[in-house]
Amino acid sequence: MTDKLIKSMRESAAMRWLVLTIVAVSMLTLYLFQEIISPLKPMLEKAYGWSSSDFGLVTGAYGWLNVFLLMLVLVGILLDKIGVRISAIFAMFIAFSGALIKWYAFKYIDPSLELGIFGLKTQVAIAGLGFSIFGVGTEYAGITVSKIIVKWFKGKEMALAMGMEMAFARLGSFLALLFAPIIVAKLSIPGNVLLGTGLLLFGMLLFIIYFFFDVKIDKQEGYSKATLTDDEKFQLSDIKLIITNKGFWYIALLCVLFYSAVFPFYKFGPDLMVNKFGIAESKAGQIPSLIPLFTILLTPVFGFFYDKKGKGASIMYLGAALIIIAHLILWVPTFNTIGFALVAIAFLGIAFSLVPSAMWASVPKIIPEKQLGTAFALIFWIQNWGLMGIPTLLGKVLDKTNPETVQKIDEARKEFAAMGLTNEQIADKMAEFKIAENISWDYSKTWLIFIVLTILSLLLAFLLKREDRIKGYGLEKPNIVQKTEEKPE
Repeated sequence: MTDKLIKSMRESAAMRWLVLTIVAVSMLTLYLFQEIISPLKPMLEKAYGWSSSDFGLVTGAYGWLNVFLLMLVLVGILLDKIGVRISAIFAMFIAFSGALIKWYAFKYIDPSLELGIFGLKTQVAIAGLGFSIFGVGTEYAGITVSKIIVKWFKGKEMALAMGMEMAFARLGSFLALLFAPIIVAKLSIPGNVLLGTGLLLFGMLLFIIYFFFDVKIDKQEGYSKATLTDDEKFQLSDIKLIITNKGFWYIALLCVLFYSAVFPFYKFGPDLMVNKFGIAESKAGQIPSLIPLFTILLTPVFGFFYDKKGKGASIMYLGAALIIIAHLILWVPTFNTIGFALVAIAFLGIAFSLVPSAMWASVPKIIPEKQLGTAFALIFWIQNWGLMGIPTLLGKVLDKTNPETVQKIDEARKEFAAMGLTNEQIADKMAEFKIAENISWDYSKTWLIFIVLTILSLLLAFLLKREDRIKGYGLEKPNIVQKTEEKPE
């Protein structure tokens, strides 16, 4: 009787994919908000007087609390303690709260106010704080959904399922990059942020729906924490087992280096399109938005290949090699036509499909299931150092390597502000000034940061592949476990 009940859930392909769709759409709303201001750097400079450092600070603030207060590690331990269904709802609530704070900063805080600490603007500081709280919720949701997928798809189409979930997430990024400038033109910057905040409520509703599916499958399988032995329960001592695992460190460091070469590009790529490739500001996000479009189409394909044929370590190595080519094209000053931009984006899109399609499905082969929540959290925590530090570093380096541009913009804005103009009037004047003075940003030195990151990610992919050969994790083996039929006695 129990076997029949289990088959009605986990063994039912329709139920597995329905659950995946529910949690994947929730992640779509989170990733959409994560990139809600990414293509707006030129608009933020005009409307609020932000510098490149301000923009880098806010977009890098995503990891403040996750990194410095170890919130990601704490929520990972919490996930292993309280389970996925409560964690999913709690994570979305945290993200929604942070999104509201960020919207408030754009809507109600005067951009000219100074915080008085480290020379920060009040609006920049509050927007960054909101985004950092949002980051805690998003990363908590991400590790929760990863564990949900392992729960429903282990021994089955796990890489494909993770690839599909990532495809939904990238669709959220794609929609934000493509439509945010259009929405701002129709509404406003605060209106754009509020729309993304509202979608998070829909994501929370979907996690509430998943709650009931999770309750049902635990009942069908007779799962109860009370029946678990000490060896089956997560214990704090398990953290030591995770961090002394060399394979864990290779995949975690590959993660932070690789993602740091992609996600910060969403923030600075649109501005690069304007300044290097001559794309209009209103269309600045369109070419970078093709990256998640590639991943939407290709990540499930590569995940399906990994499930059926294996070669996970090789897939990650190939992706790391391709991303070097992409950033080299974006870096070389003479490669400044739209054609070169499209080729680079194609390589980025393929690389960003290859590595994640194999990387996340490989973690359960290296780490025991009872430790997965904490392991995913530690990987995400390490990743957040890059997501926090690289955008901030890019903004600082961009300002430092363009001192004349920074000086001209600052002086012009102060001059217009002294006239008693409103923010909107200053924005119009600044737009005219930039055109008249041919103001632009030189990204050639700044982009060397991406080149270094990509070379290091290739090295880590090589080391992971070698460790798999030594330890026999099975990263090159298929994920789908073929069941052998029992012979009748």
